[in-house]
Amino acid sequence: MPLNAKRRVHAPFAPALDLPPPFRAVALRESGDAFAHATRIATEAGAGTLVHVGRFDLAEFAVVLEPDEPLREARRVLYAGLTALGDALAVHAPPKKPINFDWPATVRIDGGLVGGARLAWPANTDEDAVPAWLVFGAMIRTAAMDGEEPGLHPRSTALDEEGFVDIGSGRLLASFARHLMVAINTWQQDGFDALARRYLSRLATEPGIQMELDENGDLLLRRSDNDAVARRVLVPALRTASWLDPVAGAPRL
Repeated sequence: MPLNAKRRVHAPFAPALDLPPPFRAVALRESGDAFAHATRIATEAGAGTLVHVGRFDLAEFAVVLEPDEPLREARRVLYAGLTALGDALAVHAPPKKPINFDWPATVRIDGGLVGGARLAWPANTDEDAVPAWLVFGAMIRTAAMDGEEPGLHPRSTALDEEGFVDIGSGRLLASFARHLMVAINTWQQDGFDALARRYLSRLATEPGIQMELDENGDLLLRRSDNDAVARRVLVPALRTASWLDPVAGAPRL
């Protein structure tokens, strides 16, 4: 899953992100949609393009990738992106603050929903064909909305409510970009199983359940006292982001 940049588009607004090469920032105003925009420009922009939206309460971004695997396997980059996002959050988290995932792509901090991730690919791409691009997008709620009392939405949270200090969207995105390079390198050097273990270590599940990721990204669940295997299929789960409020355009409260 290389980040081989080949084309460039210039950001419409000067970004203030400290991104490692080969990432390039494309900044949108507050009303922008990073995931939709990255999907629209993916063919022209090329790998490493990181689109982000300037919001004080939300880190919203999407990165263009150019895989070298067939689509059925390349979708597993979702787990690389989530692993990188979890690691980036952990760097800035208070000590022992739990950062976990609900399969496939919901992010929770100390049990509260803080955001999640999505994945896009070119329409009508055959499962056995290498897609021209993939877009990994994510949102993380960095600050609670003004005027709302802490605990008003007990199932959701924000970074400032969880004790994260001085972590705006810019610092989180820069950290994510570096951790994404590490995650992809792990995949390339040590195989996908090594990356899968890191993702699964943050995945919430029941006691006595063994988990693994299939070669197409499906989640396989086995009980330690039973040979039966339950399969959770990735593609249908990606069609609707369960963590996202489509009306508000933000993580659910």
